[in-house]
Amino acid sequence: MTDKNTGGDVRLSGISKSYGSFHAVRPLDLTIPQGSFFALLGASGCGKTTTLRMIAGLEDPTTGTVFLGDRDVTDLPPYKRPVNTVFQSYALFPHMTISENIAFGLRRRGIKTVKPQVDDMIELVQLGEHAHKKPHQLSGGQQQRVAVARALINHPQVLLLDEPLGALDLKLRRQMQLELKRIQTEVGITFVHVTHDQEEAMTMADQVAVMNGGRVEQLGAPADLYENPQSTFVANFLGTSNLIEAEVAGTGADITVTAGGGTLKLPGDRCSAAVRTGGKVLVGVRPEKISLTHADDAADIADGRNRVTGRIVESSFIGVSTQYVVDGPAGAGLQVYEQNIERDERLRPGAEVVLHWNPAHTFGLDAAQSLSAGTMGDAGVETVEDAS
Repeated sequence: MTDKNTGGDVRLSGISKSYGSFHAVRPLDLTIPQGSFFALLGASGCGKTTTLRMIAGLEDPTTGTVFLGDRDVTDLPPYKRPVNTVFQSYALFPHMTISENIAFGLRRRGIKTVKPQVDDMIELVQLGEHAHKKPHQLSGGQQQRVAVARALINHPQVLLLDEPLGALDLKLRRQMQLELKRIQTEVGITFVHVTHDQEEAMTMADQVAVMNGGRVEQLGAPADLYENPQSTFVANFLGTSNLIEAEVAGTGADITVTAGGGTLKLPGDRCSAAVRTGGKVLVGVRPEKISLTHADDAADIADGRNRVTGRIVESSFIGVSTQYVVDGPAGAGLQVYEQNIERDERLRPGAEVVLHWNPAHTFGLDAAQSLSAGTMGDAGVETVEDAS
């Protein structure tokens, strides 16, 4: 590579890992830009941890090459790679203070004057008042920050994070998401973060690789993956999607389809290539993009909006919004999330309603895929733990 701007990229070329007949990671090519916060996202057993361990040198690839910048590190042991890993377990030394834990890597390398660097790291992770405490005196989130500081003090080219927030409760996990993003922005080095938590990946990462069955299903910025999924797996795994089976009736800048006895439109540039050939298609729309209107007020809905009819079968008040489940000619189990601003008390189970939304918020996918791919009950989402 000659481009100076990509000289520190992590590049995986044809990398794979097999254990006998089990393919934990199928051959993949992946470039992780220097200085980015990159997430490997997927369900348990998808190959994300195995991929991370091959970057770290903790697993030998079956095929392929690992590059850090221009340097082939495939055959280098972990301690010779400019990489540090932070695990979910933290692995802090219980008999050492926080300062001593952070200084451990430097002292191991024979560096005698460590206090200035340790002080800098303690300030970075905002633990100044805890420097002389032992790990058991800190919360889980504080211990995680110590583990990050201990890794960063070695000035790695890449910091690998293996489900680092998995042991924390929800509120603390969200705080640590923001903390890790702040730290990464301040130090400017490449973070590669493995997680099964979709919200975590989208909150923190500049780019996300969604993995499934040992392959990268889709790669991109979080907003692009969410708004423009290229497969039913990504559409379902990243949040919730309503997928309506339809038939293509016309193509052009907009695609016209028929579903449940009605007509829907969707932008041509939000459709996978297979949709343009005609035939069957899956029309997708996110639950929060849909508005719900009682059937008695259907005449008040603006022209030009996509609309389908149905009956509310379930509603759940969850504070910020109410979540509705609607059955109708276009499909069963359609989900709608409506913010609780001006609630219509008529919208309750049994009510006849119209679901309507801006056609621009619609995407189209190949109907040959499984409707349930990427959902919790999908047989295609492996439930075995990563083979590593």
